[in-house]
Amino acid sequence: MAMFGGMEQLLGPMIEKFKRDLEKAKQELSEEKVEATAGGGMVSAQANGEGALLEVEIAAEALQDADAEMLGDMVVAAVREVQDKAKQLKVEKFSGLFGGMEAMGLDVSSLF
Repeated sequence: MAMFGGMEQLLGPMIEKFKRDLEKAKQELSEEKVEATAGGGMVSAQANGEGALLEVEIAAEALQDADAEMLGDMVVAAVREVQDKAKQLKVEKFSGLFGGMEAMGLDVSSLF
């Protein structure tokens, strides 16, 4: 164990800084919002940067001649798109912390 004592002293502050930076990035993501629409704006979805769905809005016009299946498809499309946008935002936010690992083909979004 003594053999690694110096390395522990060297890496300890770096690891603590990484943890602080990671927590800060997570907090920032929880406060950011992304939005997506489907059906020409008839349906919109909003999520935070972590991908948690916050809101789905359906325009009154979409309900007038409502085709339940088409409306359902629009909701699914808007939700999927907003979650994709949130995932991309997360990757961008964390890419600096992981030193370009995605450039090596690693999906950093699966790490958190």
